[in-house]
Amino acid sequence: MPDDSKFTFSAETPYPEIHIHTQNMSCARWMLDNLGGVNSEISAVSLYFYNHLIIDEEYEEIRNAFHQISIVEMHHLDIFGQMALQLGENPRLWFVNRNRKIYWSPSFNQYPTELSHLMHHALDGEMAAINKYENQLCRISDACVAENLRRIILDEKLHVHVFEQLISEYRL
Repeated sequence: MPDDSKFTFSAETPYPEIHIHTQNMSCARWMLDNLGGVNSEISAVSLYFYNHLIIDEEYEEIRNAFHQISIVEMHHLDIFGQMALQLGENPRLWFVNRNRKIYWSPSFNQYPTELSHLMHHALDGEMAAINKYENQLCRISDACVAENLRRIILDEKLHVHVFEQLISEYRL
């Protein structure tokens, strides 16, 4: 599927290298949550894949946007996995809750099928991710992790813009 979209799905700024020098289990667990928690990159990838499949062909621009954004989210998934590993955790699709590891599940997602609800749900998810990553930035001292979070936030803000534009253009 060629991308002849009018939108940009990933910021032009390059992603920082992932070179973490000191293991930090608290920080590693935040990265696990970003990787496989309820509001996580794998949740976004799976939901956007689903959305891409169920949206009618008459909305090809929206279908393509979900496809392209899911590719960017997969890159974020890789970054969070690498950081979790370097910080000292096993980067499975799981998160830690009360010292217990819980595997990610597709049941974490809501699956609206009506286009307006689907689009607003995706927009809300992107905004929640931005808030989550900004909150983590306030607690993280590792420069590498902070730089990567800032870079990922740039992409998430682009996704918010794309969804807002599509919602406006299609009057959803």
